[in-house]
Amino acid sequence: MSAAQDIKHDATEFRKALGSFATGVTIVTTRAPDGQALGLTVNSFNSVSLAPPLVLWSLANNSRNLAAFQSTEHWAVHVLAAHQDALSGRFARAGEDKFAGIDCETGLGDVPLLPGCSARFECRTTFQYEGGDHTIFVGEVLRFDCGDAPPLVFHGGRYAHATKRDSSNVVPRSAEVSGSFSEDFLGYLLGRAHFRFYARIRPLLAQEQLSDEQFFVLSALTLRRSVSVASLGQGLAGILEAEAQDALASLVQRGLVQPLAGDASAYELTTSGAACALRVISAAKAVESEVLEKLGVADSPALKLLLGRLLTVIDPDAVKLWG
Repeated sequence: MSAAQDIKHDATEFRKALGSFATGVTIVTTRAPDGQALGLTVNSFNSVSLAPPLVLWSLANNSRNLAAFQSTEHWAVHVLAAHQDALSGRFARAGEDKFAGIDCETGLGDVPLLPGCSARFECRTTFQYEGGDHTIFVGEVLRFDCGDAPPLVFHGGRYAHATKRDSSNVVPRSAEVSGSFSEDFLGYLLGRAHFRFYARIRPLLAQEQLSDEQFFVLSALTLRRSVSVASLGQGLAGILEAEAQDALASLVQRGLVQPLAGDASAYELTTSGAACALRVISAAKAVESEVLEKLGVADSPALKLLLGRLLTVIDPDAVKLWG
């Protein structure tokens, strides 16, 4: 940890330190006395009591919505799901119709309820307290509902994914493996996951008489209308290297790929090649969907995000074929 700092002289660092605490993201809605629907993004939501069921959140004293929330009796807290980061951004901004295009339900006190959230709490104001430059609202939960969607998380000034951890006391399945480099070695995990995943896809490739190399090239050619040999080599660098040209030549020989008219250095899918690619990729996507469904809706997006970040770390100069 860094040395302690004087809060009076370093408010920016204080805000940064507070940001190290990961929070969920909520939107609080109400119906103003004049009938206007109001809503704003809040990360100060917290539970207070189970019996009676009480929750709290706070609002800045300089907020244009403060008077409305102080005068209304009912409000609702929406715990946003991981896919609702755009909604969070919308309700954090001023000067736009935040509810435009949203098919809201109507809750207690005519409060608008947002759909698709991880959880929703319909509340009645119980107490209001002064809290420095904020007003703290405490409400009794009158009604609530929750779903299976993982929550949106905010940490260090950015949105994040919440994912479940395995128990810390899980031991390796093999003492022999543990004695070498252990089953949590990154290379082992990535390598085994790669081979076991593609073991599910290879029977699909066999039906189309495609090798792994041909599958990679065929898939790459679906990303753009045409691809030059040079860009293909760059895009698949570290994956196929020299095998890319051999795979490309074999696909041309089978009539699945053809040179681009007027440019002998570029290639495109033929009609039969596009049909073959569609069949194989659709089947591969079905395998992916099955695997990700078992992994769970919380961990699936986090896995893809982390793998993408890993690639930028270990291969920062990689050329994106579709970029």
